[in-house]
Amino acid sequence: MGEMNTAELLVSCLENEGVEYVFGLPGEENLHVLEALKNSSIQFITTRHEQGAAFMADVYGRLTGKAGVCLSTLGPGATNLMTGVADANLDGAPVVAITGQVGTDRMHIESHQYLDLVAMFAPVTKWNTQIVRPSNTAEIVRKAFKIAQTEKPGAVHIDLPENIAAMPVTGQTLSKDSREKTFASFRSVGKAAVAISKAKNPLILAGNGAIRANAAEALTEFATRMNIPVINSFMGKGVIPYTHPLALWTIGLQQRDLVNCAFDKADLIIAVGYDLIEYSPKKWNPEGKIPLIHIGEAPAEIDSSYIPLVEVVGDISDSLTEIMKQGDREGKPTPYAVELRSDIRADYEQYANDDGFPIKPQKLVYDLRQVMGPEDIVISDVGAHKMWMARHYHCDCPNTCIISNGFAAMGIALPGALAAKLVYPERKIVAVTGDGGFMMNCQELETALRVGTPFVTLIFNDGGYGLIEWKQENHFGDSAFVHFGNPDFVKFAESMGLKGYRVKSVADFIPTLKSALEQDVPTVIDCPVDYGENLRFSQKTGDLTCKI
Repeated sequence: MGEMNTAELLVSCLENEGVEYVFGLPGEENLHVLEALKNSSIQFITTRHEQGAAFMADVYGRLTGKAGVCLSTLGPGATNLMTGVADANLDGAPVVAITGQVGTDRMHIESHQYLDLVAMFAPVTKWNTQIVRPSNTAEIVRKAFKIAQTEKPGAVHIDLPENIAAMPVTGQTLSKDSREKTFASFRSVGKAAVAISKAKNPLILAGNGAIRANAAEALTEFATRMNIPVINSFMGKGVIPYTHPLALWTIGLQQRDLVNCAFDKADLIIAVGYDLIEYSPKKWNPEGKIPLIHIGEAPAEIDSSYIPLVEVVGDISDSLTEIMKQGDREGKPTPYAVELRSDIRADYEQYANDDGFPIKPQKLVYDLRQVMGPEDIVISDVGAHKMWMARHYHCDCPNTCIISNGFAAMGIALPGALAAKLVYPERKIVAVTGDGGFMMNCQELETALRVGTPFVTLIFNDGGYGLIEWKQENHFGDSAFVHFGNPDFVKFAESMGLKGYRVKSVADFIPTLKSALEQDVPTVIDCPVDYGENLRFSQKTGDLTCKI
């Protein structure tokens, strides 16, 4: 490559990494990067808020395994970016965030809009740095992508001062190294096989790491051949098809649920790609007494309730295959946990014909599942609806129900759905959100219209912060400061050139959703929801007794 400026070399490096999109906002201090992107194969997607840009990069990274890239200017642009960057980092989604910065000539004095962004991003990234020597750009970008995409994936931040961006540089992109898989030791595989063979009531707990490792097929075969039931975390949905006779669906609610009964009698938990941040082991192994096997691509995190008998660290699919070869569960009785499946399924099916209005959240989620195909994608926002999506929306395939549960940031669903539609334009995409989360990033609907990503936004409308009201009622028997008014969401959608719908009865919902999914512009469905079910659920779980 001949002489260019640092910003142009940076963009060449992004192209070299296979970057398709950069999500972000233009600013004075990133002018040179934007100019370089103009002549690039990369599509720059101008968002309406930097948080939206970071969430788009976050969901793009989670769905593809390739780092999503977001860009902001300095100061307020960078602080706006932080929430989405933190979400990606705690949710294990690869993201590279790039910020503009004041010139190096004015960092030593009090300066307009200057913040030490490297210090600020340190707690929310795996690694971050500032480009101060133009000649280091290619190494920094290659390192950023390698760190972001290496297990456990996360966020990386690059800060580019405006005077450095404009400096001439001679350099070239670096070739990407292809990391070979690493495999677990024979000894750890052997120990795991012995423990699994002896167990009477083993249970598999599958997390997002199994999805990141593309181990769903191997896990399903392992569970089937070894006759071991599988429970997944919120972020592990679809790791085994929900219709599989050994699938016990999802765990992760703070209240005890039917699925928790499986842990009461388990004599071995096989944690596969399980991340403690998704659902604390103190919730299902409070005394640390249940024996554990950790199967993952990284060693186990330290927690007094999560001390494994053996850690099988390496490629997850290979580990499961090797354990299966050595393990023997012939003649073992069916583990107790399988008995729970009929009760769990009955609880789910009892809402199939519920005609109460406003619609019960269980019925809304049930009907949504009927309309969505096996590979279609829902992105859940954070709020009371997230608990119902986690409990009642079941998946055939991995990465078809995206839930933020490491950082659990409100406002992710709508920008996340835009990213999902870019990755999978042929699939139906629905952003499931509360009215609270919707109003945090609803401006990105204009971005979706402009970019041409028609997806459906389904609003569970209760006129308040329903999850917090649920917690307040449980703690204090009363609620405060959680109610608000809303705009007319149908008119709001129409004012942006979108299509808006309002659900007026239970029978109305499925035809409305089907119609919305057929539009060639983004659509918004305003659906009144009965969150009286929240407290009824708490009452039910409080009275729960397990059949042991």
